[in-house]
Amino acid sequence: MSITLNTTMSSIMTNKRRVGALKSLGVVTVGDALTYYPFRVADPVPLRALREARIGERMAFSASVRGMRVVPMNVRRGYRLEAVVDDGDFAVSRHIAGAAARLVFFSYKKQYVDWLSMRLRSGAIVVIAGEPSEFNGQLQFTHPEIMTVAPGSGPADGEYSGVVQMSALKYDADTVEAGLRRISRPRPVYHASSRISSEHIHESIVQCIELLAGTGQDLPGDAATEAPQTMKPMEDGGISGAGTAPADAESRSGNAVAVGLARAIPDVLPESVRESNHLLHRAEAFLAIHDPLNTADFKRAIGTMRYEEAFVSQTALLQSRSNVRKDAALPCAGVALRDRFIESLPFPLTGGQREIIDDIGVDMAREYPMQRLLQGEVGSGKTVVAVAAMLQAAGSGHQAVLVAPTQVLAEQHHATISAMLCAIDSVETGDDPSRDALSPNDPADLIKAAESAADDGDAKGRAAVKHPVKHSGARSGKQDGAAHAQSDANTRHVPVILLAGGMKLAARRRALALAASGDPCIIVATHAAFSKTFQAPNLALVVIDEQHRFGVEQRESLRTKNDVVPHLLVMTATPIPRTAAMTWFGDLDISWLTELPGGRKPIRTFVVPENDGRMMGSMFAHIRGRIDAGERAYVVCPRIDADDESDGDDDTSGASQIGVYDDSDAYRRESAAAAANTAASAPSQEDGDGAPSRPPLHSVAEIERRLSSLPQFRGVRFATLTGRDDDATKQQVMADFADGATPVLVATTVIEVGVDVPQASCIVIFDADRYGLSQLHQLRGRVGRGGTDSWAFLISRAEDGGPAQQRLQVIQGTLDGAQIAQADLEFRGAGDVLGDAQSGGKSGLKLLRVVKDVKIIADARERAGRLLADDPDLSGEVELAGAVLDFTRGNETFLTSS
Repeated sequence: MSITLNTTMSSIMTNKRRVGALKSLGVVTVGDALTYYPFRVADPVPLRALREARIGERMAFSASVRGMRVVPMNVRRGYRLEAVVDDGDFAVSRHIAGAAARLVFFSYKKQYVDWLSMRLRSGAIVVIAGEPSEFNGQLQFTHPEIMTVAPGSGPADGEYSGVVQMSALKYDADTVEAGLRRISRPRPVYHASSRISSEHIHESIVQCIELLAGTGQDLPGDAATEAPQTMKPMEDGGISGAGTAPADAESRSGNAVAVGLARAIPDVLPESVRESNHLLHRAEAFLAIHDPLNTADFKRAIGTMRYEEAFVSQTALLQSRSNVRKDAALPCAGVALRDRFIESLPFPLTGGQREIIDDIGVDMAREYPMQRLLQGEVGSGKTVVAVAAMLQAAGSGHQAVLVAPTQVLAEQHHATISAMLCAIDSVETGDDPSRDALSPNDPADLIKAAESAADDGDAKGRAAVKHPVKHSGARSGKQDGAAHAQSDANTRHVPVILLAGGMKLAARRRALALAASGDPCIIVATHAAFSKTFQAPNLALVVIDEQHRFGVEQRESLRTKNDVVPHLLVMTATPIPRTAAMTWFGDLDISWLTELPGGRKPIRTFVVPENDGRMMGSMFAHIRGRIDAGERAYVVCPRIDADDESDGDDDTSGASQIGVYDDSDAYRRESAAAAANTAASAPSQEDGDGAPSRPPLHSVAEIERRLSSLPQFRGVRFATLTGRDDDATKQQVMADFADGATPVLVATTVIEVGVDVPQASCIVIFDADRYGLSQLHQLRGRVGRGGTDSWAFLISRAEDGGPAQQRLQVIQGTLDGAQIAQADLEFRGAGDVLGDAQSGGKSGLKLLRVVKDVKIIADARERAGRLLADDPDLSGEVELAGAVLDFTRGNETFLTSS
């Protein structure tokens, strides 16, 4: 049959067990097999005669079989095969006297033992690789790798004519020299599983290569290759399959396999790119990766395929970016309302904000869609930039929608934007008494300014600021008819509409009707914006807040609602290193907002060992002092309650000690009682392999109960907030926290996004050593937003000098989000930081490394850009066009905005 990269493994492999095992690894087709890359290559096996053997050190040699016997194991069941070999001829070539050794194999399967007996029959010539041991005074190899050598004269050394077959036995090599070369060469090592070993993965892939090249046979079946998993050695030697080894690749590299493989696997990279970077042909690379002659060839081949991944992905991103420019968008050139908004702000914009607002203004004035990612530190003023962009759309007579991940955040945005629009009126009427006293980018102060400016305005307008849910679209401020009549209708009275799933039906219908009217407006929405009922026929701009919380399909649904594609601005406060952003968001123009507004003080961060009672006590005494000064404190826990099993890797039982803070007898009794209550049901602190289990995570319910009983917090009211609370409860809890009724909020990471309380000056994060750095940085950003001194306390149970402690030291040592993100990426890898869908787990990228391959990515992007400039449709690079199409079709989650 004709074999291609799309041929399924099940159609060429007779061993159905192995087909299933490979499928569990994601290997379904021949192409999948070739791109299932080894994670390392084993060192070459040294050639040694038996008299040169070193116990415990792997070696290779050739020998003849003197005798063989199969012994039934009555007690243990199964069979033991013993073969005595003599390396006389091989030893002579090394000027050493020959010696004998014993080969031992164990199996429960008679079929396997019979097959092995045929290979090791008396007089057979074999090549052996294994680890020697000593048993009863005799040298022994337990389950070594063996290759059979064809007897008599075979083809000349360096030639290969396929697997030799004499009688019913297939030989693995034509000559002893070829067999020794093959068995001693570096061997790729693959990620295996309990169902299939690395050796069997290697064997299957190499034989796929042979089949592609037209030189191989059908892949082997159970009896021929699959060493039963029930085999057990008597000694401490390793167990490995004794299957048919792949044919010698060095001897075939110059003829049948290499030539045939090049015909079956055309190159993807343009020849000019490949030659200028001194890369291998794709077929050569596959051969050198899975059947390497030496480690240098292996590394060069891996480098070739890594560059290919970079080139294909960057070509796809650049082509996607270019294709977007072919779409029609609503040009938004009206900047009058935007400029008046900037003038009305009670603080000066930072240089970064001004630059990005100008860039966005230029982008939105074009007739093709803007595609921009805005990354900014927590509190850097992204909301102001987004509002300026939305006012440019509304001031041009169009609609804009801001999509937030939670209703709490959507309501906050709605109130903030409404207040900002009120401030425009106050500037025009000259009524701005508190302008100089406000802190930059503080939504609470903006609302305060709007209410102050609207002292003699209508009550309904002020209610819209205080209660945006009930008064969507209402405006406040003094109504100066003469001044307003002179303003253009598109730059005045811009409704701000709230659309959230938790709204009452009547309010929701009104919001949907206002959006569907097509009148210029700003819509602040949650996931409700992605529903089919939401229609905005005049939509010119989509702003996505916290873009990582939305799927690509959701964002795409907004882009395809109308014939005209809206401009897109995605924002994130999750730090993404520049190298990662260039890799994963390469189809977007990227803006970094790194300059914090004036008046913000740095957050002082401390790592507090949980078992340090004195330090814990001092920390709580400090927090009580800040509460008495009218400030607020967050306490963050990773779990909701003791029954919460959201973290499946953690033991949720056992005594949970916060520590003896200060000298409080009450707390010591509390801790002792908690320990006594849980010790009876606590499992052993050692799991099956003797390794100590990690301590249980702290919960909101537990910490709230314990802290409220401490003398440091006597008379202080606590509140709790978790993801299980309904929207009404969340709103009430946050309102009580903001006005000081409950100055301490014990919560899960639900506060990570969308909680903005300027009076919050302290945050305590329990089990901080179990969080990622970027998440800790986000949580830390919840405090210090009012311009006051602020503190972050990271409670840790990490071991001294361990990786967890090193991560926390990074957080303690810097406030630079980009630096933290880079460290997080290096500590945890792209998969954990960016999520599987954007880390290579589902992106088709298997070799490219975000951190280490910066130069490769940059070079590939530059060359791909030049190629697309000359050939936008890749009509002259058919194979590359196909690879880009395959990549794009299977990686919608990778192309974040296409």
